[in-house]
Amino acid sequence: MSIKIANKKNLSKYILILLLSLYAFIQVYPFLWLVLFSLKSNSEIFGGNIAGLPEKFLWINYKDAFFGGKVGLYLFNSAFVTSLTIAITLFVSCLAAYAIARLRWKLSKTAMVFFLLGMMIPIHATLLPLFITFKDVKLLSTYWCLILPYVGFGIPIAMYIMVGFMQAIPKEMEESAFMDGAGVFSSFFRIILPIVKPAMATVAIFTFLSAWNELMFAITFISKSQFRTLTVGLQSMVGQYNTKWGPIGAGLVIGTIPTIIIYSIMSKQIQHSLVAAGAVKG
Repeated sequence: MSIKIANKKNLSKYILILLLSLYAFIQVYPFLWLVLFSLKSNSEIFGGNIAGLPEKFLWINYKDAFFGGKVGLYLFNSAFVTSLTIAITLFVSCLAAYAIARLRWKLSKTAMVFFLLGMMIPIHATLLPLFITFKDVKLLSTYWCLILPYVGFGIPIAMYIMVGFMQAIPKEMEESAFMDGAGVFSSFFRIILPIVKPAMATVAIFTFLSAWNELMFAITFISKSQFRTLTVGLQSMVGQYNTKWGPIGAGLVIGTIPTIIIYSIMSKQIQHSLVAAGAVKG
């Protein structure tokens, strides 16, 4: 009897592994297809071999994309804008969330509502006012015309995450530090900040994805090629009469790899943030 039960458990285990493997393949296949696409020529792509292996692996497509298509420059611009956006968003949201969640003052709830109202503002509604404002202050075609709105739209969701996480931390942890003579800033940097690192990683991922993949602001506010981000730069590689799709595919692969790396590194931190939140509440 026990042997039959063990066999059923093993069969269920193998079926589960098979289903999960199939699901994983379905999720990974689009990226694999893109990699194969980036190694083909136009004649092969339009010749019917759109999904198969390349007849000849054209690694030169990556060289053409990185240097000829200026993907290297666009990659640097996206990395610079996204990194600065994440840094400013984390800095402002951590300090503001600490003031709202841990300090006692009358307008703390009003301030939180003010930040959360930013989540209700559609991006399309801000496009024209921001364009006119940046034109008046001569910030068009600069890094700041992208960083400022990215930070503005990133702070509300960051505040929502950070305040909720900080409110779950027992106040006794700070009270003991205050009794030992620690100040507000000392308590923030030595006690609160190490605890909320998983939440900061979560905010960093959301901010990274929104800034890295954003197109509307980038294509509207940037007209100079030296300031184009990757999304706009890849779009500019499409020619009016002749387009080399292999290098464009290579550029897409290059632009996707940082997202995969960042998410692979930070995904564990998101899991830790959920576990830590439950542990802190308990």
